[in-house]
Amino acid sequence: MKASSITKYRPFAPVALPDRTWPDRSIEKAPIWCSVDLRDGNQALPTPMSVEEKLEFFDLLVRVGFKQIEVGFPSASDTEFHFVRRLIEENRIPSDVTIQVLVQAREHLIQKSYESLRGAKQAIVHLYNPTSTLQRRVTFHGASREDTKAIAVQGAKWVAQYAALASETQWTFQYSPESFSDTELDFALDCCHAVMDVWQPTPEKKIILNLPNTVEWCLPNVHADQIEWMCRHVRHRDSVIISLHTHNDRGTGTAATELGLLAGADRVEGTLFGNGERTGNLDIVTVALNMNSHGIETGLDFSDLAAIREVYERCCRLVVPERQPYAGELVFTAFSGSHQDAIKKGLDLRDRECAERSDVPWAVPYLTIDPQDLGRSYEAIIRINSQSGKGGVAYILDREHGLDLPKTMHPQVGKFIYDLADRWGREMTAEEIGAAFHQHFANVAEPLDLVEYELVHLTEERGVVECRTTIRYRQQEQQLVGRGNGPINAFVHALESAGLKDFKVTDYRSHAVRGGSDASAAAYVQLQAADGRLLWGAGIDDSIEMAGLRALVSAWNLLHGEKDGAADLTK
Repeated sequence: MKASSITKYRPFAPVALPDRTWPDRSIEKAPIWCSVDLRDGNQALPTPMSVEEKLEFFDLLVRVGFKQIEVGFPSASDTEFHFVRRLIEENRIPSDVTIQVLVQAREHLIQKSYESLRGAKQAIVHLYNPTSTLQRRVTFHGASREDTKAIAVQGAKWVAQYAALASETQWTFQYSPESFSDTELDFALDCCHAVMDVWQPTPEKKIILNLPNTVEWCLPNVHADQIEWMCRHVRHRDSVIISLHTHNDRGTGTAATELGLLAGADRVEGTLFGNGERTGNLDIVTVALNMNSHGIETGLDFSDLAAIREVYERCCRLVVPERQPYAGELVFTAFSGSHQDAIKKGLDLRDRECAERSDVPWAVPYLTIDPQDLGRSYEAIIRINSQSGKGGVAYILDREHGLDLPKTMHPQVGKFIYDLADRWGREMTAEEIGAAFHQHFANVAEPLDLVEYELVHLTEERGVVECRTTIRYRQQEQQLVGRGNGPINAFVHALESAGLKDFKVTDYRSHAVRGGSDASAAAYVQLQAADGRLLWGAGIDDSIEMAGLRALVSAWNLLHGEKDGAADLTK
């Protein structure tokens, strides 16, 4: 913003609350949740949901576990009205779910809202009127405080009057001083008290006072001060449910809600993934899973978040951003080498600890929550590009291809793969990483190739075996014989007899392949050249013995001139 533009803005006034208590509190239990996807969220869509889409979305919200769902503004349009009627007439509302409708403080709108709710077992009638200084001055052409409060009082009377005519329904009343966040606190309280005087709540029949952060003007700590101030000063606090409804204009809707709960609120309104006007409503998914990550049960089930996201994106025609907390495609993904290494170590350590006991707390670097608890898999956690490192590549080869590389092999393989990604200028898939490893490191057969191999156990020399092998070196075949204390040692001596041993075997590992390959065994051999260079090669075969020999040949070929498999892979 240009410096000349700054003068038009003013800081938001703080709340005089020097003895605030919310900073010392902790969230210890979940609030009452109310989804407003079908009303606040729907009105924010470029193409609002059809009735059929709203029905599907309602069913989704029920499956997730919402017990209060704002289903629309039935006095605003026939589509909204008929949707509410279908919910009731088709018995789609479970007995433990309460639907909520929004209405302005106008009698004909309130009357129509009650008509839409005819036959409902229980329902919340949500009355609102704008109360802020700005709304009074601009929208209502300089309306006074008394005029504004009178609207709320008259609306509350109509709400109570029409409820009395439909006593077969269990009614709950809710009042919102809209734009509470920039309404003078004493006036917001005055309006709430005036409405309470009409509705006469009791501890057995509570009302909801919803204090909407309709436009997010201030820091979340100031919002918390506003909520604590209201909780302290409202009369008959034991007869009132204080509800939050935060928007996200400043990008701090989640923080404002969490601090508002610390400040004493009992209830939260929001939407899945934060869909709402302008920058959106509160994302209930984020707040609920934040609580889960601290061991708090919320009553909401996001264990198959991908399925929830699919319905949301299809019905709302919106896309969940890739970096959206918990639900985004990339939020559990690490490209950075140091992050990948820490995640791999954390998951490996957790596997070992869980094998010993069942109550291991979740503690993996860079992952605040276990992706599997949300229906996500570990396979997508580590993805490889030019910023990745040795640990991430090893993780992919292990988890996706069943290849448990020796740790000292990780740098050699990791550098090759991320150099290849850098050359390609894009992320590499797990399949491409596996193909690159197999082509460059495994069963490498140029310039030296193992054509045939036979092992003979000698009876005259205990513990000694003899190999009879055919090799192809620079397109010329040779028959060799070598003896040693095992297959690899005998083969090394056979190579030595042909003048091809200018190395030392410094390490050997093998294991059964865990899926991802038709072969059953993988082996890794490290060789040291005369100049001190160390290089690993891999062998994959149905036979563990042959896998080891092919690993030795691969390492020999890599040691005698690195094979450029990258060029072939780009074709």
